[in-house]
Amino acid sequence: MLDTVITGGNAVLPTGAVAADIGIAGDKIAAIGAPGQLAGLAGRTIDASGQIVIPGGIDPHVHCRWPMPTPGQTQHNLTDGPDRVSQAALFGGTTTMLDFALVDGDNTVQQAIERRQKEWASDCYCDYGFHVMVQGALEHTVPDQIAEAVQGGHASVKMFTTDITPSRKGRMVPFGSIWEVLKSLAKSGGIAAIHAEDNDIVMHMYDKLTREGRTGFENMAEVHNTLSEDLAFNRVIRLAANIEGSALYMLHTSAATGVRAIATARGNGTPIYGETLHQYLMYTAEDYKKPNGQIYHTYPSLKYAEDHAALWGGTNHGAIQCVATDEICCPLKYKLQGNRIDDTTGGNAGVEPRVSLIYTETVEKRGYDLTQFVNLVSTNASKILGLYPRKGVLAVGSDADIVLLDTRQRHTVRAADMHEADYSPWEDRDLACWPSLTMLRGKVMVESGSLKGALSDGTFLSRKVADEVRSRPAV
Repeated sequence: MLDTVITGGNAVLPTGAVAADIGIAGDKIAAIGAPGQLAGLAGRTIDASGQIVIPGGIDPHVHCRWPMPTPGQTQHNLTDGPDRVSQAALFGGTTTMLDFALVDGDNTVQQAIERRQKEWASDCYCDYGFHVMVQGALEHTVPDQIAEAVQGGHASVKMFTTDITPSRKGRMVPFGSIWEVLKSLAKSGGIAAIHAEDNDIVMHMYDKLTREGRTGFENMAEVHNTLSEDLAFNRVIRLAANIEGSALYMLHTSAATGVRAIATARGNGTPIYGETLHQYLMYTAEDYKKPNGQIYHTYPSLKYAEDHAALWGGTNHGAIQCVATDEICCPLKYKLQGNRIDDTTGGNAGVEPRVSLIYTETVEKRGYDLTQFVNLVSTNASKILGLYPRKGVLAVGSDADIVLLDTRQRHTVRAADMHEADYSPWEDRDLACWPSLTMLRGKVMVESGSLKGALSDGTFLSRKVADEVRSRPAV
């Protein structure tokens, strides 16, 4: 006997989109059958007629309850926590988020993980995991600590090749330390998640624009520029290419130069994968000139029309496998607190509209098939970052993380109607769909605009990257 059957929908299965019934028992998908085949076999039947049935979205890049630098202050504000962000995620069709466990001060890697787990336990509506995040000059024992963390289910490690702004000295990991971490990850089975910008170029441009009196944030694209991405991406790629088993996940790719570097490396057989953000796909540096233009910004900067074209080209079976958010959920007053090239707040509220935005931009506007769309918002992240086939797929034995996307009527983005911040960079955007139901491991969490779940429903996810993902460009 099944607990629930979802019938009548167009289900996006690994083999493509087909009319199918999906049967759920406990927290797993237990059966997939032809339309009507599972009728009468469950305690509840959900009619998905006229809707698209997809695996729950996976946002591989969020920052919850995260320190947010405040101009002129040493005590930073914190972004909203997983309690709020995960609720917004579920309303938007995302059932899994990956945040970061920051190794800072005198903490060991394990202590950083344990601290983060305490912060999230029973405080998240959806499932979650953590990238380990290291910064600065690394103590010589850190690579071995990272290897232990990978074996413990924390399969990815974030590193910066820049301090980002002059006030954030100590973020950049020296390339010698990156080299040692890459070797450790290659041996232990992990993957490196890289924020790659050339620090010399970035800091040179801060000095240059400050000297010229062009410090307004609208000049951000000159500081965090396309040359910086070109140099940093290729330097990291060359490092990894000389370490057998070294795999790269390039965070928030923003420029055509980054797309080109990833594509070339993949063509050479390097196991490298590209993530971009929906901001980079839909906004350019010209949007900084709009009223409250800070709402569109994250680091690296927005770029130009030619970068748009390259990023979209990369999402079409190319160099870009995932679309994330770099979620920073905070009130508008905090997002607008900085207005210079060296103090503007990065990240923005976007986890709730992400799935529907990408459907609209890919399927409706660009003719992508439903499998391509699902890959970008769910499946690829699951495969690359060690969650597949538990997450990111509608298959027997997978978690019953299921979303019904209703395309029968359009949806207009209104911050006042959503569950994130008091603003949205997507305000008034016309979307071709919106989730009518979100299910997490067999439990209906959101239905017809109402929250049904509890903060205790979210669980931590241990991850292990598949060997094929680390040995070649498998996704």
